[in-house]
Amino acid sequence: MNIKMMEYEKEQVVRYGKKLIDRRLTTGSGGNISVYNREKNLVAISPSGLDYYETTPEDIVILDIDGHLVEGKHRPSSEAGMHLAFYKNRADVSGIVHTHSKFATAIACMGWELPAVHYLIGMAGHRVKCTGYATYGSDELAKKALETIGDSNAVLLANHGLIALGEDVDRAFSTAEHLEFVSEVYYLTKTLGTPNILSDEDMDEVMKKFGTFKYR
Repeated sequence: MNIKMMEYEKEQVVRYGKKLIDRRLTTGSGGNISVYNREKNLVAISPSGLDYYETTPEDIVILDIDGHLVEGKHRPSSEAGMHLAFYKNRADVSGIVHTHSKFATAIACMGWELPAVHYLIGMAGHRVKCTGYATYGSDELAKKALETIGDSNAVLLANHGLIALGEDVDRAFSTAEHLEFVSEVYYLTKTLGTPNILSDEDMDEVMKKFGTFKYR
């Protein structure tokens, strides 16, 4: 196999890993990123426990869609199984970003869903649901995340963080970043009183403009 075939995807994982730190969407080596090449049926994913600013394209792990190691000197992210479950079950997804961003994680630690307090939530859907708790890296967490997300582009992981999906990693990262903003707005409005939540009809119009609307 030509090991150069996933160079672009590796570079994308490295690039967006640094952006996770720069945009304060995680700390240390927390969170993870992957890119799925559907033509090659291969996934480039961040390695486990490696500082994002020390990660090079050569450190990125390549898996097939069933989780078999194709290339890599490190262990893949502990959440590789969750990434693969999404890729297998969501034909519209080719990029995934998992964050430990402060405000989204705070909402997840409350076990709350994130409602449409701001129209930018439309990048994910009408709302962002929260899973029940499961240990990180477990098959149970992957199952809960897949069941909870439905056709949305993001889901909160209870007492853990946020995972965002996209047609590519750029879209997934943008969704994660905007949802951190919405989470902060929700936190602030909850401290002020009862937030004004947009209706599903209002969000339908927003999502049509965003191109994220799915007819139910």
